[in-house]
Amino acid sequence: MITLNDYLYSGYTVLKILQMYGKELRKVSIETHNSIDMVHCNFLLQQIDMLEHNDFLTSQSQRIRELYKLMSKEYPFLAFTFKGRIKSLIRAEEKFNGYIVKHIYDYYREYGEFPSIENLKQKLSCFRDLIAYRIVISLPKCHIKEGDNRKEIELDYLYQIANIIPEFLEERGFSIEVSEREGAKYSDKLKENLRPYYRDYIENTDSSGYESLHITLYDNLARSYIEVQLRTKEMDDYAEIGPANHLGYEKRQETERTRRDKIPIGECLCFDEAFERVVKLHTLDLSKVDVNMFGAVSNSVVNDGCGLFRGRLILPFEHLSEFQNDLID
Repeated sequence: MITLNDYLYSGYTVLKILQMYGKELRKVSIETHNSIDMVHCNFLLQQIDMLEHNDFLTSQSQRIRELYKLMSKEYPFLAFTFKGRIKSLIRAEEKFNGYIVKHIYDYYREYGEFPSIENLKQKLSCFRDLIAYRIVISLPKCHIKEGDNRKEIELDYLYQIANIIPEFLEERGFSIEVSEREGAKYSDKLKENLRPYYRDYIENTDSSGYESLHITLYDNLARSYIEVQLRTKEMDDYAEIGPANHLGYEKRQETERTRRDKIPIGECLCFDEAFERVVKLHTLDLSKVDVNMFGAVSNSVVNDGCGLFRGRLILPFEHLSEFQNDLID
């Protein structure tokens, strides 16, 4: 069985590794008539296209920047940041195979049989955050009057911005995608006609306390999906450096993706192969990985100049509030 780990000690660039891995995986998938491996190949091809032909990122970021300019005009008193990233190579590979493991495990536990190939393919089509943008807003204390509830005021502005994003970006070549979350709750601050498109993790917090608004869009010009996340500064701090930080999130996912107590070995090839790929990535010693532009002393001390581990930043914008700008002038 071919895994990404087989290519991480070659000294090649991320692009070259993706090309070699994808080529060999496609060859095997044709020989074995493994349609899930073919879906995997096409997923790798998306990443290759982003690295080989990234001109679309300029167009995409410019159109996203139009939203930044609108917010600067409409909310000059807010401080906010726009950031964009392409998901890292290791994270993308782990998440793709993790979807397979989790879906088959949950399906087998509920129905006592394995999902069909078509059912599994449909599940894998939900991977739409290879490119993601995050908007983080904050209302500086200098704009807070005595007796005001800063958290509630920021929340009002966050939903106001959420309500204008779909139409604004649709006019610039994006299409909004239905979130397909059954039984989800939504804030009254979110327009009713937009609720099917948002994943409201403010009203639907998980056990970690993570809060954010997520929406998925399709860029018709670039022919790619993007995810936009909206948070207040307090939510972002909680998610990045607080109890809901990504390390804890990955640990929870690691637990979900390394379960196989209910799945008999050898009974489901798709599960067995995806499970092995996930386990190998979890035991990866980054200090021994040899990828051009990448260096690591350990799994926690990493210099990732190529988007292998932490992802690639593509859109850093920061807007200071009107009062803060006055101080600078």
